[in-house]
Amino acid sequence: MTITPHLSGIQSFVRAAELGSFSAAARHLGISAAAVSKNIARLEAKLGIRLMNRSTRSLNLTAEGAAFFDQVRGALQALDGAVDDLATRRTGPSGRVRMSAGGSMVRHFLVPLLPAFRRLYPGIALEIDSDDRFVDIVSGGYDCVLRGGVIKDNNLAARQVCRFFSVLVASPDYLARKGVPTVPRELVAHDLLAARFLSSGEWIWLFDTDGDAQPHAYPAAFTFSDPDALLAGALAGLGIAQLGTQHVWPHLQAGGLKIVLFDALRSPDMSLSLQYPHRALIAPRVRHTIDFFVDQLRADARLTVSRADLAPFVASAGD
Repeated sequence: MTITPHLSGIQSFVRAAELGSFSAAARHLGISAAAVSKNIARLEAKLGIRLMNRSTRSLNLTAEGAAFFDQVRGALQALDGAVDDLATRRTGPSGRVRMSAGGSMVRHFLVPLLPAFRRLYPGIALEIDSDDRFVDIVSGGYDCVLRGGVIKDNNLAARQVCRFFSVLVASPDYLARKGVPTVPRELVAHDLLAARFLSSGEWIWLFDTDGDAQPHAYPAAFTFSDPDALLAGALAGLGIAQLGTQHVWPHLQAGGLKIVLFDALRSPDMSLSLQYPHRALIAPRVRHTIDFFVDQLRADARLTVSRADLAPFVASAGD
């Protein structure tokens, strides 16, 4: 059996398997869900094998379908890449690129870069979802995601933008009213601002106790699920917040925030990375998009802050 007459069936099968439904595959391919179903049924009839079991709520690959998926997915990506590469040579990269990033990163880091991106790549239609939840790249239909924190998904390719860590900050007004904590146990007498991440729970405060990093749970006066709100609360004098250096650096320089317990806090090892599904066969439109944002973000001073840079902004007991 030659592949060409059955390409539409293979495309429909691969997209349905990746995205988890006929309707999602149909949206991706620009056809109807009925057409996706029909294409897959024809492919199964020709192969004489059921590739997936479907119900009104789910799709599940059969053992044969899973093996077939692993074989044809790479071939289909190679075909897509060849078409994209040829188009790129003729007219420059073009097509839609879907990206996901946290709302704060989109507002403060990505949006300011978009005019330059548009001038450089007018043929790329960039779709950015502002989502602080953990998203599945494949089932969500994303080409890349910008993630910050402890990156655990080793099944994805990644381009690291920077390493970063968190610090405890408060406004000078708050510290003048409540005092500057000198050891972690004094935090119980302070108003704390907590961050509740929608995908990973509440932020864990880590401190070095007798040489070992230990988690401590402190009751919070206010809890936010948005880093911008947490930052706004600290600037407004509501209490002490734990935030990444990329969020607080401009406000430390402007005098709106001071760092407390600088030597006591031991932040987890965190990174900001652009992740994408595959190391090879990446479409030119996606590759150029990733290269652009990695290069631009690496040059952002807010993302290159070191512990030495922060030392002048540490609050003292006399503040």
